[in-house]
Amino acid sequence: MTATLTDVATRAGVSLATASRAFKDPSMLATDTRQRVMVAAHEVGYGAPAYSGSRTFGVVVPDLSYAVLSAQTKAIQNQAWHGRHRMVLADTSEDTGREKEILERMSRELDGIVLISPRLSPSDIQAAAGAVPLVIIDAQVANTPCVLMDVTQGLREAVEHLQALGHRKIVYVPGPATSWANARRQDVLVRLCAERDVALVMVGNQTASLLGGMSAAAAVVSSGATAVIAYNDRVALGVMSGIRDMGLRCPEDLSIVGIDDIDMAAVSEPGLTSVRLAVDRSGALALEMLLDLITGRPLARKEVGLESQLIVRRSTSVARPAT
Repeated sequence: MTATLTDVATRAGVSLATASRAFKDPSMLATDTRQRVMVAAHEVGYGAPAYSGSRTFGVVVPDLSYAVLSAQTKAIQNQAWHGRHRMVLADTSEDTGREKEILERMSRELDGIVLISPRLSPSDIQAAAGAVPLVIIDAQVANTPCVLMDVTQGLREAVEHLQALGHRKIVYVPGPATSWANARRQDVLVRLCAERDVALVMVGNQTASLLGGMSAAAAVVSSGATAVIAYNDRVALGVMSGIRDMGLRCPEDLSIVGIDDIDMAAVSEPGLTSVRLAVDRSGALALEMLLDLITGRPLARKEVGLESQLIVRRSTSVARPAT
C-alpha cells in the first residue's frame, strides 16, 4: 500500500498542514521539525512530490580539497535537500579572476549565491554579484548577510593554554594573504598576545595546505618561538611534518596548535590541539538565510557569529627550557 502524507504526519507527530509545509515551504518550519518530517517520510516510504517552490542557488568555494570547505558544502547540500532545492557548485582554485567571473555568471542565471571564504575584495564582490541574493561565510561585505565562524574564544583559550604551559613566544603561520579569515585570525592573535604579554611573531603567508606548513617549518624554527599557532589544521600538520624532517619533535621541541579541528587532527601523531569551529552549522545557517532572502522574508540578523573552542590534545606541552 502506498504511503500518504497523512501517514508521514502521524509518524512524525505533527499536523497534516505541517507535514505538507515541510515539502512545499520548508523555510517556514523550524529545522528540527522539518528534519523530523523528512525522517518520517523515509521510514514510511513516502515519495515526496516535486517541490514547486524549489530554488536553484550557487555555492562558490576557493578550494574544495580543504576539509572545512567540503564539510560546509555538504552541510549546505543536506539542508537544501529538505526543500528539494538545486545546488550549483563552483571551485575557484584560489583564483580571484575565476571567482569574479563565476559570481557574475551566477548572478544572471541563479536565484541566489552562498559565497564561502571569498578571495575577492568586498567592492569586487559587490560589483560581481550585483543585486542577486547573497550570503557570505567567513567574510564581511557592507550590507551583505554573513555567517562568521568567530575564532576569538578559541584563540583566547589557545593563548591562555600555551602561556600556562610556560610558552612566552608564539609564532603565527598565516594562510593566503587574500583570505579574510586569515586577516581576522592574525588581528585577534595580535590583540590577545598583547593583553597577556606574550611575544608574537609572524612568518610569511602560506597556502592553506600541508605543503604550506612544511614550507614554513624552517622559518618557524628560526623564529626562536617554542609554540606555533597555524592558520588551519593542514598548515599545522605540515609544520609538524617539516620540523620532524629537521630532527625536531612535537611537542618536546615545539608545541603546535591548529584551527578547524578536522578529523585528521584527532588521529595525527601526536594528536593535534586545535580550535574547533562550527563548520556544519555555518553551512546550514547560510542556506537558511539565503532562502529567506530569496523569498523576501526578513532576516532576524544580518550577521551571525558562531563560537569556537579549544580542543587540547598531545601536540602541546610544557615549553622547552631556554637555551
